[in-house]
Amino acid sequence: VGPSTNHFLCGMTECQNRIQKLVKDALEKARLPSRTTLLALGLCLSGCEDKASNAVMECELKQSFPKMAEHVLVASDTLGPIATGCHNGGLVVISGTGSNSLLMNPDGSTHRCGGWGHILGDEGSAYWITARAVKLLFDEEDNLTDPPHPTQALRQLVKSHFNIQDRFGMLFHCYSDFVKSKFASLTKGIADLATSGDALCQQLMFDAGHALGRHVTALSRNIDPRLYDAPGGLSIICTGSVWLSFELLRSGFIAGIRPHLKGDKVVPKFSLLKLKTTSAIGSVYLGATRACYDLPRDYTKNSDVIFRYQDPNCLLSCPVTPAAAALSNGATVPV
Repeated sequence: VGPSTNHFLCGMTECQNRIQKLVKDALEKARLPSRTTLLALGLCLSGCEDKASNAVMECELKQSFPKMAEHVLVASDTLGPIATGCHNGGLVVISGTGSNSLLMNPDGSTHRCGGWGHILGDEGSAYWITARAVKLLFDEEDNLTDPPHPTQALRQLVKSHFNIQDRFGMLFHCYSDFVKSKFASLTKGIADLATSGDALCQQLMFDAGHALGRHVTALSRNIDPRLYDAPGGLSIICTGSVWLSFELLRSGFIAGIRPHLKGDKVVPKFSLLKLKTTSAIGSVYLGATRACYDLPRDYTKNSDVIFRYQDPNCLLSCPVTPAAAALSNGATVPV
């Protein structure tokens, strides 16, 4: 673990220097000679969303540190989870403090939705849930809207969590003292209230699930049909703390994954997977592929299935097995 390697935050040169130091530290921990040249270095980094700039970074790393690795691959941090849990492509939906999603097809092509930060997006994330909750309370006091459910429990939660007396105290947390992760941490309390039966917080979590499902639907027109051929259908890797409250997201996610726009496609069958290991494993896999090295891989050890679903309308043209009948109702089945 080291400092940030997002080149938008630290600059391209500093980013590369930090990568070189991380490699040096890793060699030391592995008790390998400091002059060891790696066969491949796979890097899935935050901020590396553009293929052209990634190619530039690959070249500059090899030029600046020619003895570091024979082959270097730079890709988005969203690609790491897919490469870790899916052997032939899949989809990842990230929902932590922020949100993002990425599709990788069997041919290696990628498509994304989201990942634009809290000002432009982050739909379905912990930040987004908190922001909507706070705005709902502000709008109620301003007589702009009538909330769909009582707000007493949520209002008390906001006051205690941020240690404020009224909404003017909230302005410090939203502006002058804004820290995204601290602001977003209210979502844990919202999830707890939803679990205990608070209708308003349940609605907020449903809406978050719906927003995350919409990420998948937005990518549906680009999904290679071969990804549905796996026994569990399309593999969707779920990463980020918000997914820990999946039972509160589930009904909203299923509603959100259905077509909404003219170009949306039906997602007939999918499995939600939770990684059991670090997504850095996927970076290793990608690096090995770049070097044409046949690295042994057992994807069954890298993830667990937390939910499977099949669209009931898609069962009309195929035999219905007991498991399929369960799936059509959005039920989890033994795996």
